[in-house]
Amino acid sequence: MKTKMFISLLLVALMSVSSLFAQKKGDATSVKVKIKTSAVCGMCKATISKALSKVDGLQEKTLDLKTNFITVVYNPTKTSPAKIRKAITMAGYDADDIPADSKAYANLHSCCKKL
Repeated sequence: MKTKMFISLLLVALMSVSSLFAQKKGDATSVKVKIKTSAVCGMCKATISKALSKVDGLQEKTLDLKTNFITVVYNPTKTSPAKIRKAITMAGYDADDIPADSKAYANLHSCCKKL
């Protein structure tokens, strides 16, 4: 009996904690920005994702390779669109009207380079 009660309480606690995290993502401290990139393939997506993982305050990132837009949800008290764009360009990709860093671009795989 005590084991069942303990498991039930544990499950309730876990569900409460997970709902707090879910609410945090969509609260008023979240801002969304869409950035046009020069990404063309899955390798590009992985490279940009890795670069953005180093930016504090990012909560979610989704790159649509059909449109070449990345949608980023972030905490504006921890980062900014300029910092996000900078991370993308330093990975070797254009970010809106900011061109890719030339050294990083030169190191990209040939399939990731603009035609």
